[in-house]
Amino acid sequence: MLIGCPKEIKVREYRVGLTPMAAREAVNAGHRVIVETGAGAGAGFPDADYEAAGAAIVDTAAEIFETAEMVVKVKEPQPVERKQLREGQLLFTYLHLAPDPDQTKDLLASGVTAIAYETVTDRNGGLPLLAPMSEVAGRLAPQVGAWAMQKANGGRGILMGGVPGVGPAKVVVIGGGVVGTHAAKIAAGMGADVSITDLSLPRLRYLDDVFGPQIRTRYGSAGATEELVNEADLVIGAVLIPGAAAPKLVSRAQLKDMKPNATLVDVAIDQGGCFETSKATTHDEPIYEVDGIVHYCVANMPGAVARTSTIALGNATMPFMMALANKGWKQACEDDPHLLAGLNTHAGKLTYAAVGAALGLDVLSAKLALKI
Repeated sequence: MLIGCPKEIKVREYRVGLTPMAAREAVNAGHRVIVETGAGAGAGFPDADYEAAGAAIVDTAAEIFETAEMVVKVKEPQPVERKQLREGQLLFTYLHLAPDPDQTKDLLASGVTAIAYETVTDRNGGLPLLAPMSEVAGRLAPQVGAWAMQKANGGRGILMGGVPGVGPAKVVVIGGGVVGTHAAKIAAGMGADVSITDLSLPRLRYLDDVFGPQIRTRYGSAGATEELVNEADLVIGAVLIPGAAAPKLVSRAQLKDMKPNATLVDVAIDQGGCFETSKATTHDEPIYEVDGIVHYCVANMPGAVARTSTIALGNATMPFMMALANKGWKQACEDDPHLLAGLNTHAGKLTYAAVGAALGLDVLSAKLALKI
């Protein structure tokens, strides 16, 4: 199979979809790999590393989209990239289609077979290709929140860990999954006063057992969430419904009851955000203010630590990429129902139910799509 990896073009996106290690694995298995020049530079992988792994360097992304049988990326294809996709081609990347009708329409029009990292599952009900970036984003959230709380950035002027004689920041993490767990861990490590909410009692028991008195757990009812948010200096939104739009857990009306200049960090922004007032921002302009509340809603947070993120993502995606290349996508998905769960579009058909529900579109089951 001819595998192609273009350079990411989303604003301040420095990650790359294919590491030199993954390229070497593919080449050793008899596949051809082409990489756009400079694609890995932001993550610290020069062209020479790919050439040493046996990949060929090409001058433009257009060459990759025109010739590659499988295109491996990190972020969802941008409009100019979507125009170059075609039926019979396999796209393997993050998509986050539920809040993105324009992208969904373009992918369906192209006929491309698109497998989304974020909906591939595992035998334990986890999301193995989303987890590494969730871990990164969760650990970043308190860092960027601490920055946004600085007065010069519009925040309350609160130091995360306080100092002797002055209390620490009050941090609320909404959602006790992968993102929330890592966010709470780092915030507590920075000395903050941390509370975490979730709707799963078994998950709350697990968090209580792991963190002990270092972090307070609360059942995530609407009343409890509102109470905690109103007392917080920093709120980290870390909720996820796999493949679906994130629920709105803090309304605009609630902002007036929050502390003045408090900060919201929405890690769920890729799926539409979990605060009513969230809108996607970039690393160039990461924050904005609504009703006196600072919002940080960067849609590709892990891109800020591109090398760590690229290696972590590559470790997770490589086995699936190799299965797709070695067997072809249909056989690979027939053999692995967890990989089949990643199928979002094929031959002009939407194949992921949660996206269809979010966008009001008809859905063909992934199993039936295998027969097309």
